Parts: sequence; structure tokens; C-alpha cells
Amino acid sequence: MHTLQQLQSGQLAGMTRLDLGCNLSQFPREIFELADTLEVLNLSGNQLSTLPDDLPRLKKLKIIFCSNNDFTELPAVLGQCEQLEMIGFRANRIQTIPATALPLSLRALTLTDNHITTLPDEIGHCAQLQKLMLAGNRLTALPASLAGCSQLELIRIAANRFAALPEVVLHLPRLAWLAYAGNPFCAELERRAAMHQIDWNELEIGVKLGEGASGQIYQARHGANHVAVKLFKSAVTSDGIPHCEIAASLAAGAHPNLIAVHGQIANHPEGSDALVLDLIAPNYTPLAQPPSLASCTRDIYHASTTFTPAQAEAIYEGIASAVNHINSRGLIHGDVYAHNVLCNQDGGALLGDFGAASFCSPVHRQALLEIEQRALAHLHAELSARTI
Repeated sequence: MHTLQQLQSGQLAGMTRLDLGCNLSQFPREIFELADTLEVLNLSGNQLSTLPDDLPRLKKLKIIFCSNNDFTELPAVLGQCEQLEMIGFRANRIQTIPATALPLSLRALTLTDNHITTLPDEIGHCAQLQKLMLAGNRLTALPASLAGCSQLELIRIAANRFAALPEVVLHLPRLAWLAYAGNPFCAELERRAAMHQIDWNELEIGVKLGEGASGQIYQARHGANHVAVKLFKSAVTSDGIPHCEIAASLAAGAHPNLIAVHGQIANHPEGSDALVLDLIAPNYTPLAQPPSLASCTRDIYHASTTFTPAQAEAIYEGIASAVNHINSRGLIHGDVYAHNVLCNQDGGALLGDFGAASFCSPVHRQALLEIEQRALAHLHAELSARTI
């Protein structure tokens, strides 16, 4: 994280990325001193409510993040930034999106946890859009023009106010990762999910094992068993809301290639949502890392990562079997990615993270399964490309 003093003193001259979170209430004009080089501007965690009309002076700007600020409208000036590919305004108080706020070069739009009720029809002009994050808003419909976004691969519309699954998403030719839980049309299916509970006081919490976008993982003991505990961070995650993940995790049932879920925690002293899961052996590691800013929707594999044909086949067949099992239980996983797969040297593979999982309605089942199969096809292609 940079400081305002560094910026004002000229120490950051020539920077391509600026991270400035220091309780700002106004856009620092000194940022324009970086106009010839700045590509990534992160102003998250401030008190900003506007951006300057001359923002396009940052002629190389590709990415802007203004999450956790005080915006009530997505700034229209963003649409004038011709190189802008990625916009992130999570957890503001945004209610409206002006038609002119969306640059044609847009690849990723994150507006999670706002107060948005409608999207402008002009979003259909964003032909390069690959990733659309809208969980935790007040949407009741998506514009039919979204069909023009034929490159869309990932959509999050969980925790909104949809009375039915928007038909337009079912016909997007490249869509592979979809989350829509926590909407009125799937509430009944989510309520039916069995919720086995484990009392917090029965657990001995140990060391922290890791942390993701939605929660923190701790080692724990439950009676004689070594387990893991996932404590959710907030009411709205990038994929949806905790109670939907919990319902889907328990509804998925047992499978050799799924990380087993023991139950939901009750009586947490701070009222936090939490799950008890199997503690995975340390020889299991993530297959890949989540997408980068540059890759947008595709996972990042270490350059040295390779597989024998037997390993690649075992990993893929195991995950495909787990996905088919989930689908047979009336769910889509919604996030079949290598970064959600743990594997060992023998090709043993475990699929986890049900944060994007959603219950399938019978009327849309076939279309939803086709979307899930595209995600599996991407995983297969990634494994094949690294097979020696």
C-alpha cells in the first residue's frame, strides 16, 4: 500500500500501479502526475463518492478498484476511459449505473454488495465482457441485451431479488461459471436442505490454516476427530451469502472426491456462520491459483506444473465424478476451477468450496448442466496442456 505523502513528494513517479487507501474523501490530483504510466489504480477503502471529470487523462488506465467507498452511482466518466478493462466498486452504496459509465473495452465488472436495481441496456455493447459480479444487490431482471456479451464466462447474481432465473444467462455460448443462490425463486429448495448442526462449544479451535475470499479455515478437534472449521467473513461474499453455501455443502452429500462436510456450527459466540469439514492431509495442495488481473477468468498454474497422463486422467476423472454426483443431487457447483481442487502426487483429487453452488430447478436443469460441463471442459484442457 502506498501513502499520500509518497505520491505528493514524487516518489512514485513512473509507477504502473497505485494502491492508495488512507481515508481519502477527495481524489488526489497528484495522481495525474502518473498519467503516462499508470495502468492499475486501487482506491479501495476510502470515503470517495465521486471521480474527477478529467479521469481519462490517465490514458493508460486499464484497471480501477474503488471498493468500500461511498459511491451511490457508478461514475459516468469511467465510460470515457478508452483502455479501461476492469472495474471494481464492491461494497459501496451504488443504486444506479448510467448508460455512459461502461467502456466498450470492459472485460470484468464487479459491483458486488451494492443497492443496484437495474442494469442499463447498453451493457450489451460490451462485447469483450468476460466476468460480471453482481451478487448482493436488488436486481429483479437482467436486460435482454446481455445476449450481446457473447464472451461472458462467469456471472454472479446470487442474493438479489429475482423471481425466476433470467433466461438470457442460459443462452450465453461461453458461460461456464454461474451462481444464483439466495434469490426468491430458489428459496424453497434452500430451505429444504438438511442442516446438521454442531455446537461451537464441542470444538477445540487450533491454528489458522488458510484464508479465502469468503472465509478463514482453522484446524480443530471435535471429540476424537481432527477437523477443519470454515468461519465466514461477512454477510455477502463475491459469490453469494454464507447460508446458501452451507445449505449446498450439506445437500451435496458424500463422495470420495468431495471435501466432506460434517455440519453447520451452532452457538458461535459472535453469531458467525461456520462449517465443520474434513481436515485434509498436508500432501494435498491446490491444483492452481485463482485468476489474475490479466487472465480475468482463467486460473494460474505454476510454470513448473506438469502431469503424467495417469495423473491428469485421475484428477479429471475424480473431479468429473464429483461434479456428476453434485448434479445428480440437484445442484450445480458453479465454481469448478483448478484453484478449488486439492490434489496429491498420485492424482488423488478433492473438489471443495461451495460458495457459488446453486440448487437446480427441473425446468432449467439441462441448460445448467451444460454450463457446468463447459467448466469441466476448461479443466480438462488445462490438464491436457500440462501433460507430458
